[in-house]
Amino acid sequence: MIINSKTEQYSKLIKAEAKRLGFLSCGISKAGFLEEEAPRLENWLNKNQHGEMKYMENHFDKRLNPTLLVDDAKSVISLLLNYYPSEKQNSESYKISKYAYGQDYHFVIKEKLKEFLHTIQTEIGEVSGRAFVDSAPVLDKAWAAKSGLGWIGKNSNLLSQQVGSFYFIAELVVDLDLEYDYATTDHCGTCTACIDACPTEAIVAPYVVDGSKCISYFTIELKENIPLEMKGKMDDWMFGCDVCQDVCPWNRFSKSHNEPLFNPNPELISFTKKDWEEITEDTFKKVFKNSAVKRTKLEGLQRNIKFLK
Repeated sequence: MIINSKTEQYSKLIKAEAKRLGFLSCGISKAGFLEEEAPRLENWLNKNQHGEMKYMENHFDKRLNPTLLVDDAKSVISLLLNYYPSEKQNSESYKISKYAYGQDYHFVIKEKLKEFLHTIQTEIGEVSGRAFVDSAPVLDKAWAAKSGLGWIGKNSNLLSQQVGSFYFIAELVVDLDLEYDYATTDHCGTCTACIDACPTEAIVAPYVVDGSKCISYFTIELKENIPLEMKGKMDDWMFGCDVCQDVCPWNRFSKSHNEPLFNPNPELISFTKKDWEEITEDTFKKVFKNSAVKRTKLEGLQRNIKFLK
């Protein structure tokens, strides 16, 4: 009984702290092996739907079981952080995925998680854990769904009835027993908006995205030349793609974030296609200082723009 009241008390404290740090929502699930995800991941890899993202083949067991990443892991605390912008790019421009408008989310969220873990350790005592932000073999969408933060939609994104899907997902895996949340139900229904709208037909079946056909893959992950058969199908996206999220009916509930670090450089918003075509190394560094877009480097962005012209 004491344990139950303790786990309840700790879980409330953790959720209150998540809210204080600016996270949209927080859900908790029991750490262990993701049985349902194992055959799906294996099938996806066997069909080579990860393309050149060979890192997806690594650490198969760890990807499915966080107890292999954190000694004596008991709980996965899943967190969502909104990135939906209040400002949009110039409509006469090449497009950048909304998640990359501001500073690189890895650093922004890592700082929050560091503070989060410190608070847990200060308030509760000796708790060991690790923070994950899309940087280790963790199936973050699966854990977020398991902890009731949403369901994995037909576009393979985590969807929520309250706030749609324009948010980052992060985790704290800790060696602490907590009160666990329940998975929610699927609310995609008969809707196929994302499947119908995908410019490259990357959503090959409901809930299955062939990553090797995705515009985000071509513009960010692929280091070779973009396949010629994609010419005219890229919908002016030069970094990432938001089409399957933009058309999702649940995203009409998206509200603008209140994280100043995610605010875009004014030039990113005002630039026209001509501005992007003439971008210099100095301007690139200025507009994308501390941005996720730096991953492609200027040459990668120029390659993408050239392909779109």
